[in-house]
Amino acid sequence: MIILKSAEELAAMRRAGRVVAQAHALVRELVKPGITTWELNEAVEEFLLKQNAVPAFKGYQGYPASICASVNEVVVHGIPSKQVVLEEGSIVSIDIGAFVDGFCGDSAWTYPVGKIAPEIQKLLTVAEQALFLGIEQARVGNRLSDISHAVQSHVEAHGFSVVRDYVGHGIGRQMHEAPQIPNFGPPGRGPRLKSGITLAIEPMVNMGGYQVEVLADNWTVVTRDKCWSAHFEHTVAVTDEGPVILTVL
Repeated sequence: MIILKSAEELAAMRRAGRVVAQAHALVRELVKPGITTWELNEAVEEFLLKQNAVPAFKGYQGYPASICASVNEVVVHGIPSKQVVLEEGSIVSIDIGAFVDGFCGDSAWTYPVGKIAPEIQKLLTVAEQALFLGIEQARVGNRLSDISHAVQSHVEAHGFSVVRDYVGHGIGRQMHEAPQIPNFGPPGRGPRLKSGITLAIEPMVNMGGYQVEVLADNWTVVTRDKCWSAHFEHTVAVTDEGPVILTVL
């Protein structure tokens, strides 16, 4: 069942989204060659707790950290580690979720580590553009798959692929609510979008094929061909005035 949010509930989600956006602003300053993904996790967790926010990921189905930190060919769910040191020319996708006043905000962003190659920058640019093209379709009266189609069309037009095994999702009092939002598919399918629907839209874009696999830790998802991957996500509200991004400052 898709849960419609009231104006008051959307305001609470906006507060959660702002805290997540502030955490990403912190990450943006910290990401540089030499820092470990565990240090990023520690900094974000400390920040969230100071905001009286509850890290949404920590303990979720046994997940051991407050952020996901996915480097290069890791698509999503990379576990922060003291052994993973960011290197010049790499990319790292940081996924952050937080509960504030009982509602969840969820956002991911892929950051360059120092100077990156032009083809890697193109991956990041196209994936970020795909996110915003998907968000643009989150309008009253559209169908859910209009979001999916907008993402896939843009990504594939630029020679990249979209991950099919992992999808976006509804969000609210729970981090994962109905509906699921694939990043591929024909337009005009699925539920019609209504005011008050809140969605976590999150393209996962690969330089190579779309196939992925899960490592032995049962969390870390990598591209099967080991090509690099980018991940961008915002929490978005469908309103009568158009889509509203909740995970911004």
